[in-house]
Amino acid sequence: MKLLFDILGWSGSGLIILAYALTLIENKKYLDYGKYLNFLGGLLIAINCYYYNAIPPFVTNLLWSVIATLTIYKSRNKKEKCNKTKCLT
Repeated sequence: MKLLFDILGWSGSGLIILAYALTLIENKKYLDYGKYLNFLGGLLIAINCYYYNAIPPFVTNLLWSVIATLTIYKSRNKKEKCNKTKCLT
């Protein structure tokens, strides 16, 4: 069981690093992927921290996932409004 939670934690770390790397690429389509990677990565690390009873990083990564969720929600609403008004951005 310990190995499973270690794999989840390391995978989450890798996803967050990948999300950051995508911000360095000058192509906007990759930024959308980064939002989902941040969400999933933060969630996986939070699960790992909870298993190991590491409460401060658990809370930090849980909040990281909440912020990513809000960002995803906000960007979806913006896209829906633009589709209705035919935005060019």
